[in-house]
Amino acid sequence: MFWIRTFILGIKSLLIHPMRSSLTVLGIFIGVASVIWLVAIGEGISQQAQRQIEGLGAENIIIRSIKPPSEMTAGFRGAIPYGVTRDDFDTLVATIPTIKSALPIREIRRRISYGPRDPADGRLVGCTPDYREVTMLQVDEGRFIEPSDIANKKSHCVLAAELAASLFPYEDPIGKSVYLAEHKLFFLVVGVMKRRGPTAAIGGSLAAQDFSQDVYVPITTLEQLIGDFVIRRTGSTFETEKVELNQITLRIDGIKNVRSTAKLVRRTLGLRAEDEEEEDEAGPVRRGRNDVAVVVPEELLEQARVTRLMFMVLMGLIAAISLLVGGIGIMNIMLATVTERTKEIGVRRALGATRFHIIAQFLIETISLSVVGGLCGVIAGVFCPMVVRNLRMFVDHMWPDILAKMPAVIQDVTPIVVRDSIPVAFGISVAVGVLFGIYPAIRAAYMDPIEALRHE
Repeated sequence: MFWIRTFILGIKSLLIHPMRSSLTVLGIFIGVASVIWLVAIGEGISQQAQRQIEGLGAENIIIRSIKPPSEMTAGFRGAIPYGVTRDDFDTLVATIPTIKSALPIREIRRRISYGPRDPADGRLVGCTPDYREVTMLQVDEGRFIEPSDIANKKSHCVLAAELAASLFPYEDPIGKSVYLAEHKLFFLVVGVMKRRGPTAAIGGSLAAQDFSQDVYVPITTLEQLIGDFVIRRTGSTFETEKVELNQITLRIDGIKNVRSTAKLVRRTLGLRAEDEEEEDEAGPVRRGRNDVAVVVPEELLEQARVTRLMFMVLMGLIAAISLLVGGIGIMNIMLATVTERTKEIGVRRALGATRFHIIAQFLIETISLSVVGGLCGVIAGVFCPMVVRNLRMFVDHMWPDILAKMPAVIQDVTPIVVRDSIPVAFGISVAVGVLFGIYPAIRAAYMDPIEALRHE
């Protein structure tokens, strides 16, 4: 009965000043909601990054060709060779036993056309049948590249969904031929892929991948008909590059062997570079050094998990500041309440109330404020994904240009409410109410009853 009467008395005391109590509750509400929202947004960003890395394959090792800086090739005459070569590919496959399969990839930007329509800018991707599985592409119509296409060097191609829609808006592309004017080549369309979202860039060595304008052809056909040389025009000058392979994706026979194999791959490419102390007719770029990057998704995934934990802790600390401010607000209002209710405290002490009774009354008032604010904050925090989604839709409807200019992570991220953040945020709000209410409660309890009764 004592606790019930004390609770009712505390609620009545708070309702005497509803505006003051509401503002205090608002401070706790903002703090709790901030904890849940910031952790949810951080989790959403982290999950998106981890999905991008997982899409590369935890058992894969990716070797990318990187164009060297201009100062390394300044003054060099002739075609500038860089990146991984077919010899590198053969050496890695022949010398490293933990490699289960290897996928060579060659990419060239070209204009693709069909009939009288305007040509479209596309990415010509020379690959093998394994490319579809590694990049998680799905066939919509027809088929993908087959081993017979590789063996016979067939002029067959498979189109990405968006490119097929732009070249064949009213026709079925299967069985039609697309044209590469730059090389005067025709490729027979044998398949169309389903739509595939782009991947984000990871670090400085793996660029973002956009699959919307791809044309997939047998890598042997690309090597025979187009070759390794790429001519780039810069102003009035022309620059010729020689790139044999843009990427090699190695599939390892187990996750436990990924890191050791990655070290062996780096060592193999590095040893090849160190043997070439003098510049030779191959050019100034030393392979395995500045023109090759080895990306290990399994290592990136672990780094992403560590970064996720650090990011969530940082977001939690930032949000905890809001709770601290709310706690200071509770202490401020309770100190003011103690001063205003000095005579009431004196009367209660004179009628037999103990110090424990006074402390209990004021602590219940502060805990009530923090509990109400915490519950409101939890309710608002749970609706974080819906609010962010509706806000993004509103901005996209009202100001589509602004949203289009924002980073992809803002356009696509979906907050994920972390279940543990809800009890933690609510528990902190209650703890804040207790901690910041103790001092005003003790100050009220230890007042001299005689002096309190004389207070006006």
